[in-house]
Amino acid sequence: MNLRQFLIDVCIRRYDELEKTLDGLTAEQLDYQPGPESNSIGWLIWHATRSEDRMNADLFGEDQLWVSGKWHLKFNRPPDQNDTGYGHTPAQAADFKAPSIQVLLDYARAVHERTLLYISTRLTEKDLEREVVSPTLGTTTPSSSVFYPRSMIFSISGRRVMCAGY
Repeated sequence: MNLRQFLIDVCIRRYDELEKTLDGLTAEQLDYQPGPESNSIGWLIWHATRSEDRMNADLFGEDQLWVSGKWHLKFNRPPDQNDTGYGHTPAQAADFKAPSIQVLLDYARAVHERTLLYISTRLTEKDLEREVVSPTLGTTTPSSSVFYPRSMIFSISGRRVMCAGY
C-alpha cells in the first residue's frame, strides 16, 4: 500500500467511525457536557470538522466549505472563516448547540469528500514537503502558521480521534 492509499484508507475509516459514534444519539446527548471544562460531542465534531475544512482551504488555496457551501447558515453561526472553535472559552463552547446529527454528518461528509478528492487527485510526493503559510493561522506563532502538507494530511487523518479523546 502506498502513502496515498494509506491516507485515503485512514480518512474513510475515520468517517465511518464518526457515523457509528453518532448513530442513535439524542440531541440532549449531542449537547451534553460532562463537566464545566468539558466540551460536548456536538462541539467536538463541529470543531474537528471546521479545523479540517480550514486546513483544506489553506492547503488548496480555496475558500472553506463553511462559507462557500453556506454551512454556517445550517449551524446558525456567522460566515467567519476563523470560527473553528480554536480559542473558545468554556462558556463559548457551552453555548454551542449542534443543529442536528444529520447536519453534523452532512458537513463532515462534504469536508471528508474534499479531503479525499485532494489526496486522490492532487497530492504528490513533492507536495508533501511544500511549505504552506496559513492565512487563517498566520497571526499566531510562526511554528503554527507555517506547516507542510505531510503534517497537515496526517493531522487531518487523526484530528477527530485526537479531539474525541480516543
